[in-house]
Amino acid sequence: MSELVNVYPSTSPEPQRDDPPIIEATNLTKVYKMGETEVHALRGVSLRVWKGEMISVIGQSGSGKSTLLAILGALDVPTSGSYKLDGREVASMNDDQLAEIRNQRIGFVFQKFNLLARNTALANVALPLAYAGLSDREAKRRAAEMLAVVGLGDRLHHLPNQLSGGQQQRVAIARALVNQPSIILADEPTGNLDSVTGKEIMALFHTLHRERGITLIIVTHDPNIAAQSERIIRLKDGLIEYAAQEVQTA
Repeated sequence: MSELVNVYPSTSPEPQRDDPPIIEATNLTKVYKMGETEVHALRGVSLRVWKGEMISVIGQSGSGKSTLLAILGALDVPTSGSYKLDGREVASMNDDQLAEIRNQRIGFVFQKFNLLARNTALANVALPLAYAGLSDREAKRRAAEMLAVVGLGDRLHHLPNQLSGGQQQRVAIARALVNQPSIILADEPTGNLDSVTGKEIMALFHTLHRERGITLIIVTHDPNIAAQSERIIRLKDGLIEYAAQEVQTA
């Protein structure tokens, strides 16, 4: 007889692991209402992510990549479906618990850097620590350490407009790392950079992944960036692309 089984022509299979996933999303949907029109950004996405993985999420513009990342980062909520972080249902968390996740559990890196123009590199990186309640002295100490980690120990007091695009992205990465999160979500982190600088940023991500065991989820439209990941998830029209293949069984 024959049966249908899932194969992955463009989406890599999940690893075979005995430990529970740190991220588990089940049948996520997201519908935006624009007047009389409904936009279905996600149409039933299910995925699992394990500690220490490096994953790329790819797809054309409008496929749902950034929407998925916003939900995984607790920056947005799904219209329906379940999202569990470390086995806890995110929808059941209160505002304080969600803020703690965004400040300490997950670090964010964006395409446009999102640095405060009038703040030095040191002040930009120290900002999340101030929200976490650290003293100004301790926040600056830890921020300086993290800037040194990303290769900017000699740029502490430079403003963003005194830094190159690659250096600004390194500041953004240091800011994402300063609270020692276990997960980094990066939305097109090389999108505003030239190819050489983009390679440098990806090399930094690989170092952080290898040496610190950080879980990395990178949204990208660049197949060369995606190819550097351990696993690729391809989205199309709000769904993960799978294919069904008919196989013969005894």
